[in-house]
Amino acid sequence: MFPPARIVCLTEETVETLYLLGEQDRIVGISGYVVRPPPARREKPRVSAFTSANIDKILALKPDLVLTFSDLQADIAADLIRRGLDVHAFNQRSVAGILDMIRTVGAMVDANEQAQRLVSELGMGLAEVRERARRLPMRPKVFFEEWDDPLISGIGWVSELVEIAGGIDILPTMLAGAPPRIEW
Repeated sequence: MFPPARIVCLTEETVETLYLLGEQDRIVGISGYVVRPPPARREKPRVSAFTSANIDKILALKPDLVLTFSDLQADIAADLIRRGLDVHAFNQRSVAGILDMIRTVGAMVDANEQAQRLVSELGMGLAEVRERARRLPMRPKVFFEEWDDPLISGIGWVSELVEIAGGIDILPTMLAGAPPRIEW
């Protein structure tokens, strides 16, 4: 069905994108990890964690489309596909990839203009932050750990945002074996 009327989102970023596009009424199920936007957590049934899902609950929602993210959800996606559902797996790992994901979600729900407007607004915001960062008297050193078990760090888009905001991502130095110089 185009555009899909009933969408299950197994990660937060597609939920947030659909809300920002004004297409939240299409969402019929979300991940239990969704916290943004706050209404989503109150309004939408939770059908999954990040690496596990209640397949029967998803099937009962009769989605036209299920949106997933990364190889960590590959088994869930495969199970849903075997059961006849349309699934799209995103794998954005850079700021450009995030903006492309927004454009793709917009195209999927026939909201191309809204998606392009959102991408433009985000691009202007990034440019503003980059310009402000150029005026910083010093560049802070940053280590970002998204998750502790399993350890998830070194995500490309996070490093890009640290750099855009004027920071120095110390993870590459740590991975190269040299202890980071921490200066306060």
